[in-house]
Amino acid sequence: MIRELWEKDIEERSRLGRLMVRCGRLLYGIASKCTDGQLTMRAMSLVYTTLLSMVPLLAVSFSVLKAFGLHNQLEPFLMGFLAPLGERGEKVAAQIIGFVENIRVGILGSLGIALLFYTVISLVQKVEEAFNTIWLVPSTRSLSRRVSDYLSVILIGPVLVVSALGITASVMSSAVVQWFLAIEPFGTLLLGISRLIPYLLICGAFAFIYGFIPNTLVRPGAAIAGGLFAGVLWYTIGLLFAHFVAGSSNYSAVYSGFAGAILFMIWLYTGWLIVLVGAWVAFYWQNPHYLNPLRKTAVLGDSHRETLALEIMTLIGHAHYYNEPPWTLERLERHYPGVPSEALAALVRELEAQGLIIATHKQPPGYVPGRDIETIDLWEVVRVMRGVAGTGSDLTVVSEVMDRVDAAIGQVLAERTVKDLVLSWQGRKEQEQAAPGKIRSTIPS
Repeated sequence: MIRELWEKDIEERSRLGRLMVRCGRLLYGIASKCTDGQLTMRAMSLVYTTLLSMVPLLAVSFSVLKAFGLHNQLEPFLMGFLAPLGERGEKVAAQIIGFVENIRVGILGSLGIALLFYTVISLVQKVEEAFNTIWLVPSTRSLSRRVSDYLSVILIGPVLVVSALGITASVMSSAVVQWFLAIEPFGTLLLGISRLIPYLLICGAFAFIYGFIPNTLVRPGAAIAGGLFAGVLWYTIGLLFAHFVAGSSNYSAVYSGFAGAILFMIWLYTGWLIVLVGAWVAFYWQNPHYLNPLRKTAVLGDSHRETLALEIMTLIGHAHYYNEPPWTLERLERHYPGVPSEALAALVRELEAQGLIIATHKQPPGYVPGRDIETIDLWEVVRVMRGVAGTGSDLTVVSEVMDRVDAAIGQVLAERTVKDLVLSWQGRKEQEQAAPGKIRSTIPS
């Protein structure tokens, strides 16, 4: 089975065979992520943040829904989320709604309201950080974009979801639909569609999350694939959880009155695992080459890293100097198809962390020089890639020789800046245009 998935050339198969192999590789990749420990650690971190942010988040949603006269729909929505807990879910939901109703915005004051919104925004930021790690995005949204993007979804999202449910119920109870229900096979068909609507709404909500939250461009097909997978997994795991976990009397025997709280945290943890698994599905769907068994490992030599860093600085500096569209991480990945994407993303993160480049506020973020390219010498870029100064040799004679080598290299590179490379490369391009030939995308000498 493993040989069928990894060793045989996928292009030699039929269309159905290629689809089956891709699905098999996808499930294998998801299983490997579930066993490496990173996924569970992220889920536990999000559970902790959710416990701190759930009541403020619901309080904000409750206030918005109340302004539209839809606040009575909050409790059924929460009950649907806690349905796998059974009777304990009803008690937990009643307690949470009680906490929400006890919040008095008029008493909180401006500082309290600010802390309320900060807690809500911090939850979404944690989710974005988890998704950005999956998508190999080197930076999160800026503070201004976080406030505007997050709050717009938090304030408008609940209204849209509740409105969609209300519109669906109104349409199903209309006279025209009732007339169609009396005619077969339209009646059976419409009844089946009506029962699928809640499931489709959940899948759509997951797809929206996967498309909106990562700080990168997620294609609609990838977001929908992740949403469908997460939605189906959510209902499947929910049924199993209700039958085998919440329905068991062992938790009541061990934890007594705390059984409801323990099961609530376990379900939160399970829910975040499902969300993160769906995010991985969306990522692999958009980037199937990460599941290619022939893909190169994410290891770059020191010389390759230094050369690549100089090239990237030249590309970014050239685009900024000549008012061209900024380079994005996705565009750099296409420009360097032979370089592992995760290694390229890590290199870009290092350049950004040292202030040599800055991410723009657009979606997806592009990169511009961190300062005037005339003030960035090449030795500074190479030093960033080396990480630490000196050779670290225990033998003094070896350290002295290597320090002299580094000093000689530094003297040569410090005399040239990124602007010199940009102008030199532009000159080469103009020469190639005057005498057509093969343009090489490498650093000019």
